[in-house]
Amino acid sequence: MSEQSQSGSAELVMRQINAAWLHGQVDDLAPLLHPNIVMVLPGWSGRVAGKQEFLAGFRDFLESSKIHEFNEEDLQADVAGSAAVITFRYEMLYERDGARFTVTGRDLWVFQKQGAGWIAVWRTMLDLEENPA
Repeated sequence: MSEQSQSGSAELVMRQINAAWLHGQVDDLAPLLHPNIVMVLPGWSGRVAGKQEFLAGFRDFLESSKIHEFNEEDLQADVAGSAAVITFRYEMLYERDGARFTVTGRDLWVFQKQGAGWIAVWRTMLDLEENPA
């Protein structure tokens, strides 16, 4: 399989991840994540390690917030052997405690080839900017 078609496969997994959490189906992410996945929090302010802790972050956000809009653009997938790095810019409008916020940034995910598929092993969000809507 060419690296271009492999990047398409990794891209598909990225789209599955976004579709699952945006539709509130956090448990559907589990098979797409490495057991020891790490998320470095925005601004390198901390880290979350492990699949269950990673999923808990999505659950907490979805339980406390209502997403009104989520748009992604400029998705780029780079594959080298059994590793893939995927980034995309996003803009999200969400509501929490009766207040609306607009957040923009760039999501960066690292994937590892596992068998015929890809699993996420690392994530961070860059250039995060959040403002009242």
